[in-house]
Amino acid sequence: MAVPDLKVPAALARVLGKLPATPPVWGLTRMLNLLAARGVLPVDHSLLAGRSFRIRVLDAGITLHFASDGQRFVSAEASSEPDLQLSADLADFARLMLREEDPDTLFFNRRLRIEGDTELGLVVKNLLDSVDWQHTPLARFMAV
Repeated sequence: MAVPDLKVPAALARVLGKLPATPPVWGLTRMLNLLAARGVLPVDHSLLAGRSFRIRVLDAGITLHFASDGQRFVSAEASSEPDLQLSADLADFARLMLREEDPDTLFFNRRLRIEGDTELGLVVKNLLDSVDWQHTPLARFMAV
C-alpha cells in the first residue's frame, strides 16, 4: 500500500500546531523505548547519551523534542537547541517508516531535512535503516 502524496490541510495544521506537544512526545518516547526493549529498534544508547532531538512534521505544524538519557528516550525541553533535527511532511515520514523510501532518497530529493551534528545524523539514519518494521504494530495495521 503506497502512501499517497497528500499534505495536511493548512486549517488542521494551524490547530495541531497550537496543541500541547507533551502527549505526542510521551507517545513517541514510549513507542521508541518499547521497540528498543523488544529488539526491533537496535539502539545503542551509549552513542546517543545526552543528545537531544527535534522532529518537525512540517505540513502538520507539529514539533517534538526528545533526548536519550543513556538508557532510554525521554522528553526534552523545547527551549534548547537540539543536537539533531529531522524535518519532513507527514507523508514522507510515513514513507520512511513503511520503507517505501529510504532516508537517503528522501534527503537527496530535499523531502527530508537533517540539521545539526552530521555524525549523529549518520548514526540515526543507520538506526532507521536497521529497524524491521514487520515486527511492529504498524505492520499489522498495514496488513489490513
